[in-house]
Amino acid sequence: MAAHLSSGRVNLTALREAGRRELREFLDKCAGSKAIVWDEYLTGPFGLIAQYSLLKVSAAGPGVGGRAPALPRSADGRAPTQEHEVEKMFTLKPGRLPPADVKNIIFFVRPKLELMDIITDNVLREDRGRSPQRDFHILFVPRRSLLCEQWLKEQGVLGSFIHREQYSLDLIPFDGDLLSMESESAFKECYLESDQTSLYHAAKGLMTLQALYGTIPQIFGKGDCARHVANMMIRMKREFPGSQNSIFPVFDTLLLLDRNVDLLTPLATQLTYEGLIDEIYGIQNTYVKLPPEKFAPKKQGEGGKDLPTEPKKLQLNSAEELYAEIRDKNFNAVGSVLSKKAKIISAAFEERHHAKTVGEIKQFVSQLPHMQAARSSLANHTSIAELIKDITTSEDFFDNLTVEQEFMSGIDTDKVNNYIEDCIAQKHPLIKILRLVCLQSVCNSGLKQKVLDHYKREILQTYGYEHILTLNNLEKAGLLKAQTGGRNNYPTIRKTLRLWMDDVNEQNPNDISYVYSGYAPLSVRLAQLLARPGWRSIEEVLKMLPGPHFEERQQLPTGLQKKRQHGENRVTLVFFLGGVTYAEIAALRFLSQMEDGGTEYIIATTKLINGTTWIKSLMEKLEPAPF
Repeated sequence: MAAHLSSGRVNLTALREAGRRELREFLDKCAGSKAIVWDEYLTGPFGLIAQYSLLKVSAAGPGVGGRAPALPRSADGRAPTQEHEVEKMFTLKPGRLPPADVKNIIFFVRPKLELMDIITDNVLREDRGRSPQRDFHILFVPRRSLLCEQWLKEQGVLGSFIHREQYSLDLIPFDGDLLSMESESAFKECYLESDQTSLYHAAKGLMTLQALYGTIPQIFGKGDCARHVANMMIRMKREFPGSQNSIFPVFDTLLLLDRNVDLLTPLATQLTYEGLIDEIYGIQNTYVKLPPEKFAPKKQGEGGKDLPTEPKKLQLNSAEELYAEIRDKNFNAVGSVLSKKAKIISAAFEERHHAKTVGEIKQFVSQLPHMQAARSSLANHTSIAELIKDITTSEDFFDNLTVEQEFMSGIDTDKVNNYIEDCIAQKHPLIKILRLVCLQSVCNSGLKQKVLDHYKREILQTYGYEHILTLNNLEKAGLLKAQTGGRNNYPTIRKTLRLWMDDVNEQNPNDISYVYSGYAPLSVRLAQLLARPGWRSIEEVLKMLPGPHFEERQQLPTGLQKKRQHGENRVTLVFFLGGVTYAEIAALRFLSQMEDGGTEYIIATTKLINGTTWIKSLMEKLEPAPF
């Protein structure tokens, strides 16, 4: 079942190793004992690359107030080594730095001016009279910023930093087939602010990937941002002729997709197991925090005494066998898998009664750790499934989903929707309202002016006029707009690309539409049709979608051209510029696993998103006047 997770021919370990090597080299430049001061946003992404075996924290010293930033432990569970002399870790915050008897203080930060203010405060409050003096260093992630350095200079602290360097954390391996830049504002920067910084980082990340895994011979793309990234890659290759390597190419094709080519998919509620966990609880850098009550060990006769109050934190990735099997299934198909597993596990534990000889007992004991891990994994996922089921069986969830599916199948998209009006009147969360109104707008190629004005007026009167900036952002991004020219292209796109399937099979799917129980993600359908029969078959529809579509070929040195073995799959890297959802990832994994698919997909993105985090990134809060 988990075939895609080792991702056949693509091993992403080399990418993680390259990241670790760059980090080691920087740490070794700062000779002597060290304390790292973390920009808190970076601890999650770094944890996926470095882990404690590389960044040692001695037993004597956690972080501020006894709490170190939560970098995961080494995957193999080994005790960390003192190799790089990192003795303490602190979270970046204003005021004096916590006491640490170390020679070097290293700031790991994103190039943001508000963080430079905090660093300035830390440095200026340093006790100059202490002996010996501590050395300061700064590591910008992912790029050095002249603006930030100028700011530090104006504050009079730039000279305090001995090393000022950058660490190019471009593509972070999240799983065997998944890479993300975790650039939280990439969509807003590209589509609202015309800032192409994240596209430059995407191009750099792809050049790093080609240096490790060989030149990608074919590049396809759809959208303005895709065109920009391809142009930057071609220019970088021209400017650094040495970047042409002699590595046999692992990837056959790169597909660059703009998020605004498919604005619909992230707005809909994901219905895969992993997608629902993200929709309801939010997955951050492969970790999820869950309500603790469901995970309290039940002891007889103790009732509900001493229930835990800290959220239960679990890591979710393919290293866990059961999760790898159920993560991409439609939630309605998860229950039967869990009950089957429960029977298998309890039968395995029953075996101990039949173990008679020393050899049989020994064999049972050797299997025990694996069986106990499987039992604990099953208990966790049964609890998560129960938590999700409480929500998916609620009337509100059902009503919301019904309206979404009506819009996506083209029903009543051109008039004010009663359910949305009722939700506004009952003051449901604003993000829920915005997701539905934007979904209706996208499924109708824009709303009639009077419908749009009605929604805007209702939203502003109910939730406050400060949200006028948010509505303006959604308009600029193309999510909420008036229909121009009175033509709705969505029905044509829906029919040609088969985006709505009435007879979806959630238990044993035969089409990608199972991930939304009827709706096939447009972005993934484009990837599927590119592989077979090719985009020429949908030329007309491609013209209706925003931005150019194009193809580029990169010359391979002689001897590196691929001669495909019979039955060997092609490998396609699909790069989503502006974010990707877990449901889209599940749909691409489904295509990778199809018997006659012929293509294996690896997914890369600027950010892992869901409808809520995506809309949130576009919201503006008008602060009240300070007088």
